[in-house]
Amino acid sequence: MVKFRLNGEQVVSESPTDTLLLWVLREEMKLTGTKFGCGIAQCGACTVHLDGSPARACVTPVQAVANRSITTIEGLASPVGQALQQAWESEQVPQCGYCQSGQIMQAATLLEQNPQPSDADIVSYMNGHLCRCMAYPRIQRAIAVAADRAITEEPAQ
Repeated sequence: MVKFRLNGEQVVSESPTDTLLLWVLREEMKLTGTKFGCGIAQCGACTVHLDGSPARACVTPVQAVANRSITTIEGLASPVGQALQQAWESEQVPQCGYCQSGQIMQAATLLEQNPQPSDADIVSYMNGHLCRCMAYPRIQRAIAVAADRAITEEPAQ
């Protein structure tokens, strides 16, 4: 048994401790937004946040997340996450959509760390996330649009 926080809720996995987090999320927890792409942490389709940092669920055993916090695309409710999801729609990023949840999870971390990234920052930070449809220019544009939205919609202090 492995206990961890999943999208803000305490959960317990009954899977063997060496089961990959991806399969725990998809099969046991029934959260299918995290996708299987390559199985070797090279494409990024399985990206989730582990204690706020991007992690590849396809190579992370569930025992490695014991007493830690996981956020999946289903739980990405921050203002940055919402701005990204809106920008993905407005910029018409998805074609097949397979890589998109991993792309958004990676981009959310970028914008949390760097709210006003340059184009070069975006390209560098997103490096390693593969898109079969080659939607990279739209992905880059959507991240820039989301950064602008997140900044303009930030509450005044």
